[in-house]
Amino acid sequence: MPPVIDEAKCTACGACLEVCAEDVYFGSAAGKVPVVAYPDFCFHCNCCVEECPAQAISLRIPLAQMLLYK
Repeated sequence: MPPVIDEAKCTACGACLEVCAEDVYFGSAAGKVPVVAYPDFCFHCNCCVEECPAQAISLRIPLAQMLLYK
């Protein structure tokens, strides 16, 4: 399940674009709210959530991974 971006909180700083190892946000324009272009590539590393200064990103963890996620 892909990351969810709260557009009201997002400052379009691009921190999530820089930190994502799987290019989930590939093709997002600089200075605009990022677009989750490749949601299936997200492996829930939580890097974008931790890096976001506005706390505008949250992850929806799949049920099968909830037991392992902390």
